[in-house]
Amino acid sequence: MNITLTLRILGALLLFLAIALLFPVPFSWFYGDGAASAFILSALISAGCGGLLFKRFQSESDLSVREGFAIVTFGWTLFALFGALPFVFSGAIPSYLNAFFETMSGFTTTGSTILTDIEAMPPSLLLWRSLTQWLGGMGIIVLSLAILPMLGVGGMQLFKAEVPGPTADRLKPRIQDTAKLLWGVYALLTGIEIILLMAGGMSFFDGINHAFTTMATGGFSTRNASVAAYNSAYIDWVITFFMFLAGVNFSLHYLALRGRIGDFIRNEEFLFYSGLVMVGTILIVLLNMGSTYPGFLDNLRFSAFQVVSIITTTGFATADYELWPVLCQYLLVFSMFIGGCAGSTGGGMKVARILLLFKHAQVQVYRLIHPRAVRLVKLGDRPVDKEVMQSILGFFALYLGVFVAASFIMAGVGMDLQSAGASVIATLSNIGPGLGSVGPVDNFAHVPALGKLVLAFCMLLGRLELFTVLVLVFPSFWRK
Repeated sequence: MNITLTLRILGALLLFLAIALLFPVPFSWFYGDGAASAFILSALISAGCGGLLFKRFQSESDLSVREGFAIVTFGWTLFALFGALPFVFSGAIPSYLNAFFETMSGFTTTGSTILTDIEAMPPSLLLWRSLTQWLGGMGIIVLSLAILPMLGVGGMQLFKAEVPGPTADRLKPRIQDTAKLLWGVYALLTGIEIILLMAGGMSFFDGINHAFTTMATGGFSTRNASVAAYNSAYIDWVITFFMFLAGVNFSLHYLALRGRIGDFIRNEEFLFYSGLVMVGTILIVLLNMGSTYPGFLDNLRFSAFQVVSIITTTGFATADYELWPVLCQYLLVFSMFIGGCAGSTGGGMKVARILLLFKHAQVQVYRLIHPRAVRLVKLGDRPVDKEVMQSILGFFALYLGVFVAASFIMAGVGMDLQSAGASVIATLSNIGPGLGSVGPVDNFAHVPALGKLVLAFCMLLGRLELFTVLVLVFPSFWRK
């Protein structure tokens, strides 16, 4: 482990955070909410610490996989630690632990909140919440690769450690070009959504906040009632559409912009993802028919919104799904484990992994019937390497293990069984709301301090897909 190089790059990331902290300042001045000084002070502290690390530690070494894992994990943690400062300095969230929880929820695009009255928050702080999710959506490290040439050396190690999914494919030979392309598509879709939301009656401020958190599959809203506050079918369908797009591999969006729209229907993961959304929506529409929503169009609108919001791990809400039939709730909980496609901004275990697990099980059953047959697990037309399959099986086992262990801890701090499990899956899959006392109309303010730390760690684990974080606890990782 090259500690010097690691600290230097972490310093550079803090310098970038200092710049991002200044983005809400003009909004604070415009609205006169009094939070500008909190952002400026936070930016100065971040810049001071980052500049000290960047200047103090000089290294010309190449970046290895070990440094990549460490930089991504510690970089994400530092962003949450320093990004929480504006909430504390402004007095909006006096407790630093609560501010840290809120900021970690932002950067990991989880959307779980401790705020009990969101609309009472200063507008610039609401924008900062949304910006943390937008930055965390495509990935702070990927953004840094796009704008900081010094991270180009060994940049693929950072890219592999950060980008969610079983594999990280390059679109361009140079990693900086790949990062720029991904961020370009991300920004373009965000801009289009802002325009469409404003066309539906949203203000520019609400439009930019909801577009930021939709494309990031984060789910932070400027309203206490989330998207339900607008009571607009048009806005619901626009956000549903863009949540669905955000759950798709962004490489496909880039190829579609290049005219290769047919790649969508040739991509097996996309087809499986679309099928899950369609089947989930149909089942919940049928279960809600008559008892919950008498009208078909309202039933379809609310059911589709909640299904897409949960499976993409966005976490927006237009209905209290805890009032739906129990089977609907079970279907949504199942969707929480799945998540979006690999290479999307969604959390969860990823559609690609679920699809390959099914294929692997199918192959094992086939071999029981035909012991001498040679049959490979394929994704599309490409055989899946045994190492990738072993990694997926290990990830699945580890994911369930973390879920069970964290649920025991949450039950131990005093939460009921349903709320304990729901809070863990809601944070581990980066969804936001769960069931019970952390349901879609509730928040995480009542969770004890230890529970908030555990859930914040689950957010980090889920966003960086377990291995990136847990590999750091092994002593052999730090040895030569």
